[in-house]
Amino acid sequence: MPVNVEDLYRKYGPMVMRRCRQLLSNEEAALDAMQDTFVNVLRNKDNLKATYPSGLLYRIATNVCLNIIRKRKKMSMVQNDDLLSAIAAVNDIEEKIIQKDVINLIFQKEKVSTKVMAVMHYVDKMTFKEVASEVGLSVSGVRKRLRNLKKRVDALKEVIL
Repeated sequence: MPVNVEDLYRKYGPMVMRRCRQLLSNEEAALDAMQDTFVNVLRNKDNLKATYPSGLLYRIATNVCLNIIRKRKKMSMVQNDDLLSAIAAVNDIEEKIIQKDVINLIFQKEKVSTKVMAVMHYVDKMTFKEVASEVGLSVSGVRKRLRNLKKRVDALKEVIL
């Protein structure tokens, strides 16, 4: 028996909205997540069994919200890459000299392989997976090394700025 999405929306919409608000702490994002939850139900309505609809909707809403949180985290990581990307994109000679000093300061206590990974990822725009296969580390190892590098860059940025 297919799921009647309209009935589910009327009956369980407020519960889904509360769950989304709780996880996302943002009204607009929660509303989007609630809508995405019911869009997922609508797309899969022929395959879903509404034996326990509140549990199903709660789980779908949780997964939708967790995906949004992951995307936020990824976006903040991209925004933290701004200093490293800016260094890679500098064209002015005076700026390059200054940036070289900053780079030397950043990498003075780093392993050579970390510098290689940073160049591959930030300058050559290689993915973590591509970098990992080139340097012989796991993707999580590359991600961890570059995350630690970003932390040191952020700390250095606080001192410089």
